[in-house]
Amino acid sequence: MHAETVRIDKWLWAARFFKTRSLATDAVDNGKVRINGERIKPARSVKIGDRLDIDNGADQWEVQVRALSDVRGSAVVAHTLYEESAASIARRQQESERRKLFREPAAAMKGRPTKRDRRQIDKSRG
Repeated sequence: MHAETVRIDKWLWAARFFKTRSLATDAVDNGKVRINGERIKPARSVKIGDRLDIDNGADQWEVQVRALSDVRGSAVVAHTLYEESAASIARRQQESERRKLFREPAAAMKGRPTKRDRRQIDKSRG
C-alpha cells in the first residue's frame, strides 16, 4: 500500500470498484472512468488527490483518491483508499430507493418460460 504511482486499472480493482482487473481495464477503455473530468487510458497513473468519476454499471461514484494500492485487500482497507463526495452518496442512496420502489417487470423472468409457466400464461389470458 506504499506505492508511489499506481495504474488506474490496478487501483480501481484494489479499491473494489470492479471484481477483476480486466473489468476495470474495459471500463477505462470505454470511457466509464474519468480522472479530473478527462478520459484516460488504463496505464494512466493515479495520484493522491485526483478526483475520479466511476460508472461500474450498477452505480456511479464520484470519489477523491486518499491512498494508493495495487494489492486487493479487504473491503475495510479498500474503503480507506478513497473518499466519496456527499453529492455522490446522496445520488446513490436516492437511486437505491428508486430501485426498491420500482421493480422492472422483466427482472423476475429468467430466460424462456417453462412448459408450466406457458400453461399458466395461456390460462390467465383465457
